[in-house]
Formats: sequence, C-alpha cells, structure tokens
Amino acid sequence: MTIGDLNVLSRSRAAAEFLKCCGSARWASGMSASRPFDSLPQMQGRSDEIWASLSKTDWLEAFAVHPRIGGQMPGSRSRWAAEEQSGAASADEESKARLAALNDLYTRRFGYIFIVCATGKSAAEMLDLLEARLSNGPNAELVNAAEEQRKITNLRLAKLVDASA
Repeated sequence: MTIGDLNVLSRSRAAAEFLKCCGSARWASGMSASRPFDSLPQMQGRSDEIWASLSKTDWLEAFAVHPRIGGQMPGSRSRWAAEEQSGAASADEESKARLAALNDLYTRRFGYIFIVCATGKSAAEMLDLLEARLSNGPNAELVNAAEEQRKITNLRLAKLVDASA
C-alpha cells in the first residue's frame, strides 16, 4: 500500500489499517482523521503527536495486542511481530526460559506485558533491558513502555506504506 492508497480509503478502513501498526483505537481513529499525508515523516510526526495526547488507558490498550517477547504471535500483526522479535525466536532454550520468567515478573509488577522495540535486538539485549526496567517505578516504566510503543508504531507505519515489507 502507498501513502496515496491509504489517503483515499474510507475512514473506517483506514483506521483498520492503522490498527495494524498500533492497537489503540483512539490513536487509529486520530490517524485516519488526520489524512491526507504527504510523506512518511509527516505521518510519523502526526502519529507521535496523537500518541503523546492519549491517556494511560489508550496506551494499555495498545500494549495489550502485543505478543510477549519470545511468545506466540496470534493475529494479523503476527508477521511483523515475528520479524521484530527474531532475536528472541533464535535464542537458546535457557534465554527463552529466562525471558518467560522475567516477562511473568514484569507483568505481575506493572500489570501489562514488557514492551520493547525489539527490531535488531538480540535475546541477550532484550533480557538486559527487561532486567533493568524491572527496577523502575510504575510511572517511569509506563513512560518507558509508551516510548517503546511509539518506536514500534513508527516502524510499522513504514511497513504499512511499503508493499514490499
């Protein structure tokens, strides 16, 4: 799909396409209403503005559609998530077990899954980040998770408007 293709979709169809990039319905609706876009950087800039304006509830809604790092990848986002998490998928069994255990601890501590922009990161890097972020307070960690979601969203927007991705 090109940016031009995205610009001419109905609002509801465009929102559905944007939901492939970020699971917040308010974000997707805002992106759909913000069209037309002239370029990917313009679209990503508007995405950042909308994301920053959302509530904790909207952020948590977006987090909830992500598979856990190293976990199963159900749904329409599975191909992108699998690509993004390839470092975890190729990890040894000990690293996978450690990721699972720390993911469980993180979810119990913060109430949502560990969100990290995993593209280009090895399992060891993700484990280091997960361990470090477990020491954060709830407010600081929510901000960290929201920033990671913002990065993921921008990468996925680029994939959305590139038919080869």
